[in-house]
Amino acid sequence: MKILWVKAGKLLPVDTGGKIRSYNILRQLASGHELTVLTFYRGRRDPEYEHEIGRCFPGAMTFHAVASDFHPVGRVIDYVRHLASRAPYVVAKFSSWQVQRVLASGVGCGRFDVAVCDFVDAAVNFPPVLVTPTVLFQHNVESELWRRQAEVESSWVRKLVFELEAAKMRGYETGVLQRFHHVIAVSEKDRDLMSRMVDRSRVTVVPTGVDLQQYRPVVGLQPWKPLVVFTGSMDWEANIDAMEYFCREIWPRVLAAVPEARFRIVGRTPHSRVQRLACDSVEVTGTVATVAKHLGDAAVVVVPLRIGGGTRLKIFEAMAMGKAVVSTSIGAEGLDVHHGSNIWLADTPPDFADGIVKLLRDPVFRQTYERAAAELAAQYDWSTIAERFERVLVHVANPSLVLSGARRSAGEARA
Repeated sequence: MKILWVKAGKLLPVDTGGKIRSYNILRQLASGHELTVLTFYRGRRDPEYEHEIGRCFPGAMTFHAVASDFHPVGRVIDYVRHLASRAPYVVAKFSSWQVQRVLASGVGCGRFDVAVCDFVDAAVNFPPVLVTPTVLFQHNVESELWRRQAEVESSWVRKLVFELEAAKMRGYETGVLQRFHHVIAVSEKDRDLMSRMVDRSRVTVVPTGVDLQQYRPVVGLQPWKPLVVFTGSMDWEANIDAMEYFCREIWPRVLAAVPEARFRIVGRTPHSRVQRLACDSVEVTGTVATVAKHLGDAAVVVVPLRIGGGTRLKIFEAMAMGKAVVSTSIGAEGLDVHHGSNIWLADTPPDFADGIVKLLRDPVFRQTYERAAAELAAQYDWSTIAERFERVLVHVANPSLVLSGARRSAGEARA
């Protein structure tokens, strides 16, 4: 089967949730199909990236455009320039006549069996008439994410911007969902939200996975320390807000009960708001080679998100390493987890802190959660998830196929 995969922004390095999800599925698809990856990125030309993406996915196409929004002043100017656009800023800035021309000759003329639009920001470049069966891979409901950001924002200027982007995104997202032949969501929660914008039968859920080779329980006894860990991209607003909320409302309660406890914030390019949180009991690592080592050090992993959508890969990564996790309901949204069994869910600072303290103080209690977490994560290896994704593509490419397994169906389609 000939597959075209289109992504706005760089796919490498694989250092964000969306990239991790896409990369692992692509890696599996490439082993059994004729795959063409097209990425479009902004900023300075990056020959090293273009070489590496071509090495990982031979035949990959890359395009780039000069951007002015990588500095605060440039970002404001660029936003104002796109203000009149009906499309939200995060989408409009990825519009490219070069990519549009390539896609017009690709998905517009049926050169591929199926195409994948990797997230809503790439959709701006797809032709209005899709001759090729095309799937939208929607990692979260973007309009819901903007709405939640507006809800918790204290700055009236930023709140106004978030509300405007949420309104724009709602209209744009609805149109995009209705235009594509099928949509892949990552959770039932997202499917429910999308069903308000498009017929539910056109949305299939393919859950988040985890690399069980990279993330696995540490063998042997480890020196126990009351270390609490958070992992994530620290230049993303949802994670920045989560860390400010945690350090302001929750961490003091934990320290009051466990004075020797320490908190480690692990993630790339920490925003200045995150860097200011560093103190005697809080460490901000910045970019690390791998988060697995830091997860291995943790006694408890926390996900105190108040904003978000889709599913949190960081939870399955921690669980796969046999770690006890404390999360908000939003943080664990869309995952097949259960409070009191394999995760501790809490949506108020006292309840969240109470979960951490109990897990730190009671090793037997903590080990119960650790075992249950590892057992759950073991069911979600990326190879299994990619097969489910592949099955959707095969069906969209040829709806008449009766599917009895992704690999067999793919072979029948090629035959």
